[in-house]
Amino acid sequence: MSVVWAATSPESGLFRPVERRSEVKDLSDRFNDLRSRGQGYVEVRSPNREFPVLILAFRDQHAVVHLMSDTERMSLLAGDGTVPSGAQVEVPIMDDLATFAGDFVLDTDRAWNLVHDFTRTRAAGPLGEWCEL
Repeated sequence: MSVVWAATSPESGLFRPVERRSEVKDLSDRFNDLRSRGQGYVEVRSPNREFPVLILAFRDQHAVVHLMSDTERMSLLAGDGTVPSGAQVEVPIMDDLATFAGDFVLDTDRAWNLVHDFTRTRAAGPLGEWCEL
């Protein structure tokens, strides 16, 4: 099954916004490269639709998942309790670190599993509770 994705470059550590169409295995390999470096940012979508786009941003064990439904709508996936709601976590958004409340933080492994589910089903709704921004 193929997907379209863009991600942080493992070599430079900077987001490379050029989309690539490949099999899910290539996306998994990139995620594993980034995971071994401790952080990354990945955008994923179906090859035959511009939206939805699922975005995974992670640093160490903490991740945040965004959903871009169209050019005007963005949502955050509710956290999984990995971090207390009053705590804050920084993850890379493109090339800068952004701070998120614990309410929106997931364990990185769980977040990656959700991205993987999205690549199979092409549906973001069943992944969890979305909070529109």
